[in-house]
Amino acid sequence: MLAYVSTVEDPARFARSRSVGAHMGLTPRQYQSGEVDRSGKISRCGDTLARTLMYEAAVVILTRVKRASRLKDWAQAIAKRSGPGKARVALARKLSPILHSIWRSGEPFRWSEQPAGT
Repeated sequence: MLAYVSTVEDPARFARSRSVGAHMGLTPRQYQSGEVDRSGKISRCGDTLARTLMYEAAVVILTRVKRASRLKDWAQAIAKRSGPGKARVALARKLSPILHSIWRSGEPFRWSEQPAGT
C-alpha cells in the first residue's frame, strides 16, 4: 500500500480513478502505422515497484483468496476467455481505481455477499 500511496502521492491529482491504471503502466500499448492498429503488451510506464505489487495482489486474489467476490469472478471469466496472464494484468489494472476510490472516500472495502452468477 505504501508503494501505491507514494506513486499516486495526492488522490486529488487524478480527476478519474480509472486514470491511475494508465499512470502505473497497466494499460495496453498501442501500435499504429498506416492501416495497422494493434494493442499489444502493457506500456510499463510509471513506477515499476507499484506496478509489480499491483500484479502480485492480483495473483493473490486469483490463487490464494478463497472468499467469493465479483472482482474474482470477473477476473476468472477473463482467464477462461483470454488466459491467466491477461486476467492477472486486467485485475491489477482494475484494483488501482478501486484503491484510489477507497483512498479518496475513506470508506472501507466491502466484500460482495454473493458471487455475480448467483
